[in-house]
Amino acid sequence: MNIVMMILLIAIALSTVLAIVSFWLPQMNPDSEKLSPFECGFDPLGSARLPFSLQFFLVAILFLLFDLEIALLLPLPWGDQLDNPLLTFTWASLVLLLLTLGLVYEWIQGGLEWAE
Repeated sequence: MNIVMMILLIAIALSTVLAIVSFWLPQMNPDSEKLSPFECGFDPLGSARLPFSLQFFLVAILFLLFDLEIALLLPLPWGDQLDNPLLTFTWASLVLLLLTLGLVYEWIQGGLEWAE
């Protein structure tokens, strides 16, 4: 058996054991003290369950999406060292085009407007 298969089996077995144990360990009757928010040992000053604006989440998701795009496109300059660099640049251009179209759609729908 090669080492990759052995590591994969160990990882799956360990994940399964930890998932099963995590269902057995918690108590079945949680009390209100354990469900209350914890603020450095002090009683909470206000409600910890305040609603957030939906537009905040949209902007946060867009930030994460474009941050991931940058991470995916960083190795692009090394693509010209491959046998077929045109394929690499084509896929990168397709990703950029798709994300640009998504940003334009979000902009047209008004998802980036803070005040209405």
